[in-house]
Formats: sequence, structure tokens, C-alpha cells
Amino acid sequence: MADNLNRIKAIGFTRAGCWSLTNGSLGLELTAHENDRNVLYAFVVDGEPMYVGKTVQPLSKRMAGYRKPAETQSTNIKNNENMRRCLVQGKSVEIFVLPDTGLLHYGGFHVNLAAGLEDSLVRELAPNWNGGKKETAAGKLEPVEGQPIRSR
Repeated sequence: MADNLNRIKAIGFTRAGCWSLTNGSLGLELTAHENDRNVLYAFVVDGEPMYVGKTVQPLSKRMAGYRKPAETQSTNIKNNENMRRCLVQGKSVEIFVLPDTGLLHYGGFHVNLAAGLEDSLVRELAPNWNGGKKETAAGKLEPVEGQPIRSR
């Protein structure tokens, strides 16, 4: 649903790169924000956000974990497999990012924009590759895959 891509673009996400597959190896091309920290990122497949994550590391270092995941990194392994599957099918896999500008403060403290938005975006957009359970405002644990969680 391109609607979700438009929603994240409306809050400032921009395209920062894409994934490719060459001779069975996952390749990465970052054209922007590669050294930025406190980044919220989304993997977008053919115009649909499929995964939303955050990193305090430089974006290029975080993406390297998806290229060659260690055997203990289950999220990296899962997303590596998901991206490979899509690329084999001829789909585009792009990386969109929302970097932290450092301008958001509360009571004199810096607020990490990526950390503050990730749970809300996952809950509202329900990207297919985000798994597990997230806590709702009511304190109940509900799955995030499938239907968006509404707790109002």
C-alpha cells in the first residue's frame, strides 16, 4: 500500500539507498546519511514499507549487520532472507531514513526521535517484517504483524 510510504515521507523520511543481489551476495548502496546516528529507517519493497527499525550506530554500520548477519542476530538473519527473496523475485528493496536533527528536547534533555517514533510507526503501519509483540498503551501485549493495533 503506497499509502504507508506516503505517510512516512510526509513526516520526513527520504530515500537513502537500496539493496541489490549480485552473484548471491546482498549488496548495499547508500547515497545519503551513511554516517548519521540515531536514525529511524525503513526497508521499502516496491513502494511498501516492510520493516521499520532504529539505530544509534552509523547507518552504514547497522546496514552491514543485515548484509552479513552473525548466527545470533535473528532480526538481521530474518531481514537478510526477506530481502534476498524479494530481490530474486525482481522487486526493488529501498532504504528510507529519518535522521535525528538533534532539535527535539524535553525538559532540557535531547529526545532521540528514532527511539520515540519506532513503536508508534510499527503499531500504526504494521510492517510485515516487524515481528514479535509490542506493548500497547493499555499495557497489553499484542502481535504487530497483520492488523494494526488500535488502543484508543
